[in-house]
Order: sequence, then structure tokens, then C-alpha cells
Amino acid sequence: MHSDIQASLDLIKRGSQEIIEEEELIAKLKQSRPLRIKAGFDPTAPDLHLGHTVLIQKLKHFQELGHSVLFLIGDFTGLIGDPSGKSETRKSLTREEVRINAETYKRQIFKILDQDKTELLFNSQWMDRFSAYDFVQLCSKYTVARMLERDDFHKRYVANQSISLHEFLYPLIQGYDSIAMRADVELGGTDQKFNLLVGRTLQRQEGLEPQIILTMPILEGLDGVQKMSKSLNNYVAIEEPAEDMFGKLMSISDELMFRYFELLSDKSLDEINRLKGQVDGGALHPKTAKEELAFEITARFHDRQAAERARESFNRVFSRQELPEDMPEHSLSRGHEKGAADILTEAGLCQSKSEAKRLCKQGGVSADGSKITDPGYVFPPGEHVLKVGKRRFLRIRVV
Repeated sequence: MHSDIQASLDLIKRGSQEIIEEEELIAKLKQSRPLRIKAGFDPTAPDLHLGHTVLIQKLKHFQELGHSVLFLIGDFTGLIGDPSGKSETRKSLTREEVRINAETYKRQIFKILDQDKTELLFNSQWMDRFSAYDFVQLCSKYTVARMLERDDFHKRYVANQSISLHEFLYPLIQGYDSIAMRADVELGGTDQKFNLLVGRTLQRQEGLEPQIILTMPILEGLDGVQKMSKSLNNYVAIEEPAEDMFGKLMSISDELMFRYFELLSDKSLDEINRLKGQVDGGALHPKTAKEELAFEITARFHDRQAAERARESFNRVFSRQELPEDMPEHSLSRGHEKGAADILTEAGLCQSKSEAKRLCKQGGVSADGSKITDPGYVFPPGEHVLKVGKRRFLRIRVV
């Protein structure tokens, strides 16, 4: 494979979950024309969060490679509501609600994408012109049996939960969007795979070359467990104040930090692996690496000056923590294998190892300002302040 094609493929595959089909993608990359890269977002809420930007960041990668990015705002599909992963019929939005939310999306996406190299589309442009006859023809392209193969529809069907007929229209319209846009590649989250495959099927039936599907993982929220969501309050909105954004990113676990680096950062994988190696080897404190991530993301959605002020504010607050003067200390030898739960129990901050494990998993334990959710976390060389709950502290020295 030509080195330029391989380099493009490596960037495209970074952080991705699945490509259908990779050989077809390679063949398209060998063509002497920019590919048409589609990603759609329904404006169902006014604010985008970092979970949404995983796809937008991948669109940016395609822009860097010289391809044409087609950012679709689903102002028509937003009226239906995507049934992906839903156990019940979604509440329909009004056209006015969709219009207002769409305006905020137009403003927010260009914090990442190059506006001059992005084609902004609305699927109402072609769907509003659909006649009753057109809808009948579109529905004839797919069977109910095939629809019920979809996991969320199947679960609702066997559980005798309602499925509204208009929900079947959603994947069909998303698929038709790919025909109208003549998409070469469509991006989506892993929960979108069924919808993306419908697009391939409809394009093939229309006599078009089927689009490549590239799925991206769902970003975990600040808790490191559930997907990022406003309803779960574990999100970072891309338009929230710089200090709030920086502070939230500093609260994530060390393990989750490198997941965020891979999916959200502009750093190369070599740079990220170097940072991870330094943290794992004890040459770099996790807090320092996390500050790099928080600074980069905050600067992207604000500016470098705002990010610097946010970092200074965070460190002022962090350094002013009211730590007890008589804080107990616990010393460990370099190369020790004791996990956080062992240390909490030995030092008497928890009555039992099971209590220590539970507190870690519930997010009640932090070290140097970062949550420790892994009871087996091993502290690197240096001095650390361990906090349990709001009032129990322990100074750990690994020498």
C-alpha cells in the first residue's frame, strides 16, 4: 500500500470502532478526488457536549486529509426522534424547537471544523419536498422483518412495548439522506450502526456505490462508567465557562484521561503514548498530564488566554485546599504493589478493604485532586495527598 494511503488510513482509524468495509475505503482513498464525508446530528437539545465532538473531531481528520465534509443538521429527522437505544417512543419536537437548536449547532461546530471547508446541510431541504407517493416508495424498500432485526426494536417487540410506525421512518430517512448527499463515507456512533447500514442498502438499490461506514465509540462521561449525557449530569458542554470546563476535566480518573486524549486531543498517538509511558513509569505526575488535556480542550472551545486563566484558578483553589496540619502519613517503597484499597485499610481510613473498594468505585476517593475509581490503583513515586469523602486525608510518600 502506498505510504500516503497508509498514513491517511492510520489517521482515519485512530480511535474508531469499526469500518465497513475497510478494503472499499482503501479503494476510495486511491481515487483522485476528495471523498464526500457525511455525519448527521439531530438538533434535539441546544447544547453540544464533548461526547458529540468525538464524531466532529473525526470529521476534522478527514478535512486535514483534503476530503469534503458534509455536516448534516437533521431538522426533519429531529421531528421524528432517533429511536436508537431507546426503550420507548421519544417525544417529538416542534419545528420551532428544532430551528432554535439548529442555530446553536451551526455556531458550535465551527469551534472544531474549518467553516470554509464544511458544507452545512439540512435534510428538510429534500424531505420537505417529499410527496405521499415518495414516502410510500421509500417504505417499500425495507421490510418490517428487517426493521425488527434492529436490537432496540426487537427488545421492545418481545417485551410487548409500543413501537410507533413513524419510528420505522427514521432509519429510512437517514438512509435516504445518504442518497441525496451522495455520501462516500458516513460517520456515526456505535449505536447508529443499523441506521448507517440502511444507508448502504438504499444507495445500492438506487444504483449508487454504497457508502463506507465508520463507527466511533461512545464517550464515557466524567464518571467513567455511563455515556456522557446531560440527563446523567456527567457531561462537559462545549460552551460552558472555561473554569468549569477545566475543572470538570481535571476531575476525571487517570485511566479515563488517556481515553479522552485518544478521542478528543489533537496530539499524535506517539505523543499520547509518550505521555502515558511517563505517567506509568513515574516520571510524570498524572495531574500534570491531565492539565495538558484540560488546557488543550479548554483552549479549543475558548482561547489560550482563557485556558491559562482557568488553569491558574484551578491550581490556586487546589493549592489552597484546607488540609489538616496533623495529616497522617503513610510511606511506601518504590516498586511497591499495594493498591489504593490496601493503603486505605492499612492506614485506618477505612474499616475494611471491602469498604475501601466500595468508596473507590463510588467516586469517594481522590488523590491530588483526581478521582481514583480503581481500588487497585498503584501510586507512582513521589508525594500524594489522598482524600476520602470530605474530611479524611492521608499523605502518601513513595520513595
